[in-house]
Amino acid sequence: MTLRINDLSPNFTAESTAGSLTLHDWIGDKYAILFSHPKDFTPVCTTEFGAVAKLAPEFAKRNTKVMGISVDSVEDHQKWKNDIAAFSGVPADFPIIDDTSLTVAKLYDMLPADAYLPDGRTPAHSATVRTVFIIGPDKKIRLTMSYPMSVGRNFAEILRALDAIQITDGVPLATPANWVPGQDVIVGLALNDEQAKEKYGEIDIKLPYLRFAKSPKH
Repeated sequence: MTLRINDLSPNFTAESTAGSLTLHDWIGDKYAILFSHPKDFTPVCTTEFGAVAKLAPEFAKRNTKVMGISVDSVEDHQKWKNDIAAFSGVPADFPIIDDTSLTVAKLYDMLPADAYLPDGRTPAHSATVRTVFIIGPDKKIRLTMSYPMSVGRNFAEILRALDAIQITDGVPLATPANWVPGQDVIVGLALNDEQAKEKYGEIDIKLPYLRFAKSPKH
């Protein structure tokens, strides 16, 4: 199964560092970010989980929950969290789920259906499990990003994308290239010029199909 933008996120129940969790129930009425990694006690992922731990207040401001997905056990996760806290200076309080069965990795198309974890495995055996999913309160997938093992994820960009998703959610707006919060946004073509002015105030018409308006409050 290939997951696409606006697909309903596959639901699952799994054990985690926060106990047994069912994804859709855990999300509730919030946004959610799922980010996965191939193995505990690996260098790049330790820096990434530390980055997420530091950003916890920013995600909370955005009504967003974060969940880590790993193909290691909860017992290993709990030990690894000590390393994450030692490196980043803050605790990793978000749940990290146990996916030793590869159920979630396969459900989210991160590994092929016939994949398995051999004895003495290395991160290379599950290298494709390095994906980010942003999920809306409606449980639909809003964004996906996949990274190679050698490239640490840019969580500032993930936060920026989350801001863009939230500010355009359910309204006729879009964000231009390199947009950051506070900059002007693009008015959707569903509105003519008069409707756009009535809804968003003065608009800056660059081209008949490219019109900017002041960004609404986040």
